[in-house]
Amino acid sequence: MSVSDETRPPSSSDYAGANTHAFGPGRHLRSRSKVLPEHARGHNRALVLQTLYHAGAMSRADLSRETGLTRVTISDLVAEFIADGIVVEMGIRETVGPGKPPILIDIDRVGHQIVGIDLSGPSAFVGAVLSLDGDVLERREVPRPEAADGTAAYAATLELARTLVAAATQPVLGVGLGTPGVVRPDGLVLSSPNLGWTNLPLEAKLGIDLDLPVLVRNDANAAVLAEYTFGEAKADFMLIKIGRGVGAGLITGSQPLLGSRFAAGEIGHVVVGTDGGPRCACGKDGCLEAWLSVSRLSAAIDATPESRDEILRDAGTRMAIGIAPIVAALDLSEVVLSGPAELLAGTLIDAAIETLHARTLEGVFEDVEIRLTQQDDIVLRGAAVMVLSSQLGVS
Repeated sequence: MSVSDETRPPSSSDYAGANTHAFGPGRHLRSRSKVLPEHARGHNRALVLQTLYHAGAMSRADLSRETGLTRVTISDLVAEFIADGIVVEMGIRETVGPGKPPILIDIDRVGHQIVGIDLSGPSAFVGAVLSLDGDVLERREVPRPEAADGTAAYAATLELARTLVAAATQPVLGVGLGTPGVVRPDGLVLSSPNLGWTNLPLEAKLGIDLDLPVLVRNDANAAVLAEYTFGEAKADFMLIKIGRGVGAGLITGSQPLLGSRFAAGEIGHVVVGTDGGPRCACGKDGCLEAWLSVSRLSAAIDATPESRDEILRDAGTRMAIGIAPIVAALDLSEVVLSGPAELLAGTLIDAAIETLHARTLEGVFEDVEIRLTQQDDIVLRGAAVMVLSSQLGVS
């Protein structure tokens, strides 16, 4: 599939199967654009599927009340969805009293699966076959190329993707991929030094090689979608992904924030403080990534176990110094961390909260929370959200 195919209307070959499972609250990413008359039908389609995805099986009358659309509009859209295999009738709801019992309908949840891939791991590229509800069904991985060799990195990515597609037990709705680096909305990787990629049209290239819809985003931007859709995040928050590197994804006003250079959240190579610090892979001293990455923290603790609390406290303090201006500028409600709990929970987060409150306006930002995500496989699940959004209009 080419990049232009990503926006094609769903067809009957895209969907099948069903169950009554619904996931999470019924909220969605807010669109900045007005709904023009010529776009109203597409908006209504997405609204109906969004409501069914989050609320689960309901009658046509229930769906009309939930969406505010007329019963005639709902009837027409549901008939179209059933004909295309997007929605199925689940049976009759038991009722007491006179009248014809309503027929329940729901998104067809079991007839398709999603492939998610995470390229941000320290030693391996990890992928999974996921259900439409974001549950991991099958997991695979391939070794990460040791050098920043772009050709080898792409070959390993393609190998993993093909293995996962072959492992799927239902037709694949799409492939979502999270990668370190700066990524344009069309899936072109502008820069990913750790993988040796510059101006690589990864989304288009992988789509052609797999002959499937493919979505490519920065790994932290994928993770923030998972936290928003499947987690308990608020409408304005930052997710900091801490692993081999350090990056962030941002949601403000229920809208993903990418920036004019598509580099919003690239906080790993911001120098934290004016007192030097450890040498970073980029060549500067004192970058946030040099203080906070998992490899740096683990190596420092292994070298001097007795200094563990001091190392973690220093890292939490440096992180808060780096993010305090962002929290204040965007008026964020919370900061969510994704990474090893054994390093982040406790001392590091406590130091970060103390420093954040000390460096922001007293009485205004005192309720800003810093917490660990409860999401496992957060990039893989974020990849599933990317595919759901592209193919069904669900987020």
